[in-house]
Amino acid sequence: MVLRQAHQWEAGQEFIAIDTGNGVLLRPKKPFAETRLSDVAGCLRYDGPPKRIEDFDTAVDQRFKAQWS
Repeated sequence: MVLRQAHQWEAGQEFIAIDTGNGVLLRPKKPFAETRLSDVAGCLRYDGPPKRIEDFDTAVDQRFKAQWS
């Protein structure tokens, strides 16, 4: 089996080459840099009152009904 198929790599996949001393290890390059929650938490600020889980459930239900009706 072809390596690309075995690992489900798309054409154009970029790799990072790592010298292991005995050869070269190829690792797929991740499309996005790794981030921590602390790196992104708060990037979409909300200054209103806290939302209840019921509010989220209602919003999801409304969107689902609107999309599929």
